Amino acid sequence: MPPAHANDSKFAGTIPQLYERYLVPLIFEPYAVDISRQVARLSPGSVLELAAGTGVVTRHLASDLPADVSIVASDLNQPMLDVAAQRGTARPVTWRQADAMQLPFPDQSFDVVVCQFGVMFFPDRAKAYAEAARVLRPGGYFVFNAWDRIENNDMVSTVCGALDELFPQDPPRFMHRGPHGYFDRDVIAGDLARGGLPRSDIALVPHTSRAPSANDPVLGYCHGSPLRTEIEAKGPDALDRATDKATAALLERFGSGPVEGRIQAVVAIARA
Repeated sequence: MPPAHANDSKFAGTIPQLYERYLVPLIFEPYAVDISRQVARLSPGSVLELAAGTGVVTRHLASDLPADVSIVASDLNQPMLDVAAQRGTARPVTWRQADAMQLPFPDQSFDVVVCQFGVMFFPDRAKAYAEAARVLRPGGYFVFNAWDRIENNDMVSTVCGALDELFPQDPPRFMHRGPHGYFDRDVIAGDLARGGLPRSDIALVPHTSRAPSANDPVLGYCHGSPLRTEIEAKGPDALDRATDKATAALLERFGSGPVEGRIQAVVAIARA
């Protein structure tokens, strides 16, 4: 099914920079380390990354994989790739704007396709998985992750709980329907099978999220993601009020010093 809101997969304006500054170290870095090491263990000769965002996984792949392994990092949003390219990698990679629903690559082009926290935004996941299967060589792997249910991710659930209180008649639901809306492992396995990837291993993987203060998660979630667009639509001062409300909720739960909370994701490995 298509996303409920057209802007859910749009990362533009200042969102890419704030995403990179606050959300990447907060929640994406630990899983980027894991997924890059998993890809390295598969000993690929060529890798395609989907939904590369601002390049956190790309940077790890460039460091973890031998220099002769080709890496193509793609994303639907060119502004995210611009930030990734500006940030740079340890060795050259190819940056490519591309839609995962219709990949601009020939059949059987890659040994591994990898995607960190992007599959939740695909309008038709089985079709996207079929595209991944198409560009994989026989015996290749599709490796990806998706966030577990929001209740199992402490900081974002606290932020969203505060927004529920602030906007009780029409609370913003980007985090629920987008990042945290695709966690059922049976559903994921079914989508993979319909996409031609019936052999899959899907597991829950926990990590710990850390930030110097409550301010960082609020700036990440409320300013550095498409949640911002949904908040701003509620009025000219809505973002300021949301920032204050979410910060107060995090301070109440985690205290005024460095903050630490649980994060959890679903990690899948499917073989072509």
